Amino acid sequence: MVKAVIKADLYRLLKTRDYWIPLLILGGMFFVVLPAILLGAMSTVRQTSAIAQIGDIIGTLPAAIQANIQGDNPATRASYAFAVYLLAPIAIIVPLTISSAVGANSIVGERERGTGEFLAHSPLTVKEIYMGKLIASLLPGYAAGIVGFALYSVVVNVIVGGQIGRWFFPTTSWILLVLWVVPPFIAIALSLILRLSARVRSAASAHQASSLVTLPVILMSYAVASGLLYSPVISAAGAGFIAWIIAGVLLATGAKSIRRERLLGVSGDL
Repeated sequence: MVKAVIKADLYRLLKTRDYWIPLLILGGMFFVVLPAILLGAMSTVRQTSAIAQIGDIIGTLPAAIQANIQGDNPATRASYAFAVYLLAPIAIIVPLTISSAVGANSIVGERERGTGEFLAHSPLTVKEIYMGKLIASLLPGYAAGIVGFALYSVVVNVIVGGQIGRWFFPTTSWILLVLWVVPPFIAIALSLILRLSARVRSAASAHQASSLVTLPVILMSYAVASGLLYSPVISAAGAGFIAWIIAGVLLATGAKSIRRERLLGVSGDL
C-alpha cells in the first residue's frame, strides 16, 4: 500500500514539468556549471595573486590537513582543495533543496488539490501514508544527488585530474558523504518538513516554513565539510552515524503528525 502512495506522488511530480524542470536546472548549475567555471578558471589562470594567496594559506595549515591535499604546485593544490573539500556541501545542499521542495507540498498539496479526502478514507494507516510521502519526497532529491555526483566526478577528473596526472575522484570521503551522510540529512529535514506540511493551511506556508528547517541543515553540511578537511573518513563516518540516530528518532515519531481530519482540511494548526 505504501508503494501506491509513492507511485502516485512520483507520477504527479513527473507530470508537473514547471515544478521539476527548475529543480533539475538548479542541480545542473551547482553540480556541473559552477564547478566547471570555478575549477576551469583556477586551472587556466595559474599565475595570479589570488592563487598565490590560496597556496600560501594551504601552506600554513597543519601537516595533517596538508597531507590530504594533493598537487605539486599551489594552483593544483588549490584546485584539489576546492574540488574535494570546499565544494563538498553541494552534495547535501542540492538533494536537500529538491527533496524539501517536494516534501513541503506533499501533504498540504493533497488538501489543495481536493485529493486529501480519498487519502483520508483509504485503508492506509497514517504510518503508511507518512512513509509513502517521506519516500516519495526523498527519492527525487537523492536521485538528483547521485546523478549530479556522477557528473561532478567527471568535471573534477577532467579538469583537476588533468593537473594531477590521474583520475582521482571520487575520494573515500565523498563516497561516504553521498552514500552514508546525505540520506540521513535529507531524512532529518523531510521528517520535520512533512510535520509542517501536515499542519499548515497552504502550500505557500509550507514552503516558507520549510526554509526554517533547511537552513540549519545547510549550516550543518558546511560543518561536515569542514570536518572532512581534517579527517575525511572519520569525519564522514561520524557525522553520518550521528545523523542516522537523529533521523531514526524523528522518523519513528513523525507519523503522529498526520491525522485524517487534516487531510480533509478540517483542522490546521498554523
